[in-house]
Amino acid sequence: MEHFRKLQNEELNRISTEEFKTARKLPIVIVLDNIRSQNNVGSVFRTSDAFRVEKIYLCGITSTPENREVHKTALGAEDAVAWEYRRDTLAVVEQLKTEGYRVCSIEQAEHTTSLENFQIDPHEKYAFIFGNEVKGVQQEAIDASDACIEIPQFGTKHSFNIAVTVGIVLWQAALPLLKDLKKTL
Repeated sequence: MEHFRKLQNEELNRISTEEFKTARKLPIVIVLDNIRSQNNVGSVFRTSDAFRVEKIYLCGITSTPENREVHKTALGAEDAVAWEYRRDTLAVVEQLKTEGYRVCSIEQAEHTTSLENFQIDPHEKYAFIFGNEVKGVQQEAIDASDACIEIPQFGTKHSFNIAVTVGIVLWQAALPLLKDLKKTL
């Protein structure tokens, strides 16, 4: 039987916050559309740090890292990951489209693409919109999106927690991109 020794933090060879800021990122932007929970926002920062996401847009009622709970949950990731607060989600979506991002709403809607069937093109840039814990992504943002992606579920609940959803989508999206990113590490 193989023996597994838990690694100490210093053995993980993580980069510093300053190194993160200049490191190559995955061509992915996160748009948080009216997220209520500051803990969810902090968790998204940590997950975005782990996947080297380019930027997070915090829109509408979404809290910013200055809020205590966001800061507490992000554990410093808010200092590494670029972010910007914008009141209007649709304006962010329109800006990202003009910048060449393929905008994808993560939502349960008609004619969605199931996440396992969504194909990432390693030569494109992506923006993923995640919506409010109760109301989801605003319809106007969905209407402006290039794609709508749904995560299959098999239980009794209607949706995943927003922070869990971000983790699932980033893992699936990052897989084809990680091989290329690892070459530069």
